[in-house]
Amino acid sequence: MEDCSSSQAWPAPAKLNLFLHITGQRDNGYHELQTVFQIIDYCDYLNFEVNASSSEIHFSCTNTQLESSDNLCVQAALALQHYVRSKRDNKSEPVFIGANIHLDKNIPIGAGLGGGSSDAATCLLALNNLWKLNLTRKVLLEIGAKLGADVPVFILGQNAWAEGIGDDLKKIELDPTWYLLLYPGVHVSSQEIYSSRQLTRDQRPITIADFLAGRTSNVMATLVLSNYPVVNKAMDYLSQFGEAKMSGSGSSLFLAFNSEKQARESSFEVSAKLPKEWSVFVVQGLACSPLLERLASAQIS
Repeated sequence: MEDCSSSQAWPAPAKLNLFLHITGQRDNGYHELQTVFQIIDYCDYLNFEVNASSSEIHFSCTNTQLESSDNLCVQAALALQHYVRSKRDNKSEPVFIGANIHLDKNIPIGAGLGGGSSDAATCLLALNNLWKLNLTRKVLLEIGAKLGADVPVFILGQNAWAEGIGDDLKKIELDPTWYLLLYPGVHVSSQEIYSSRQLTRDQRPITIADFLAGRTSNVMATLVLSNYPVVNKAMDYLSQFGEAKMSGSGSSLFLAFNSEKQARESSFEVSAKLPKEWSVFVVQGLACSPLLERLASAQIS
C-alpha cells in the first residue's frame, strides 16, 4: 500500500471509528451519535485540472462504476460553485471556474472507512485553493456538513471526538497506534443499517474518560454481523488474533497494536488462512491528515 505522503496528487485518507454509539434521532431522521475518528494512512488520490473558461465539472475514476454526477466529488465541486454564485450581486452571472477531476480509488466502498466523504473533503480543500476562492475553514466545514456527516472531520484533518450528527468535533490526542485492517470484500449499505428498526438509538451518552477506560462499543456491529454472514465470519476469524472491532457501519474490521512490528507479525498470521476475497492491510494511525500537509505545500508553492 502506497504511503499517503508519497504522491504529488491530493490525498484523501480513510478513517476508523474507534467506537460508535447512537444516543438519539432527530425529527429530520439524522442520528445523534458519539464516536472517535482516527485518521489512517490509507488513501484515495485525486488529481485536478482547472478550467478557467468554463464552469463544467468533468469527473473520472479508476473505478468506472463511480463515474456519476451523484458522486460526492462532483457534488463538492458544484457546492463550491453554488456558494460563490450565491455571494455575487448578480446571481445569474456565470461562474467560470470548472475542473477535470480524476479519482484514483483505493479505499473500498461500503467498508466503514469514510472514503467517499474523504474524497469530498479533498475536493473542497483542493478546489478552494486551486480556484483561489480563499474561503475560510469554517465555511468549508458548513458546506461539507451538507454533503455528508463524515465530511467535516476530513476537512478538520485531525483525530476527533465527535457528537451531534458527527459534525460537532473536538480534537483529541490519541496514542501512536498501528492497525491491522481486514476487509472481507463486502459492501455494507450505511443507509440500510441506519434505517433499520432493529438499530439501538437510545444509548446513554458517555465521556472521553469512558472512552479512554474502554467502556465503549460499536452499536451497529450486532446488526451488521447478523445481516451480513461474511462479515460475521470475518469477525469470528479475526477475533482469534485479538480484540477485533468494526469501523462505522462496516464492513471493515480492525485490531490495534502499539508498534508496526506487532501489527506486521500479526498480519502474517492472519493472512495465512485468509479467503481470497478478503484483504489485509497494516495501516498507521495519524495525528494529522496528509491532506493538510499537501494543502500547506500547495500554498507555499
